[in-house]
Amino acid sequence: MNLNRPYFLLFNAITDALCMLENQNYGHSRETLRCARQKAEELILAESDDAPDG
Repeated sequence: MNLNRPYFLLFNAITDALCMLENQNYGHSRETLRCARQKAEELILAESDDAPDG
């Protein structure tokens, strides 16, 4: 399983959220992290569905 895409998605979202927190934009920071978590999970599940059984 290739985890590069989910890793970079989460890494970038964390970086963005940290900047938002520095600006005290707590709601947007939380939403950014929540969306990134959901997208990363979807990427991982989609890739595991595509993986051959074995």
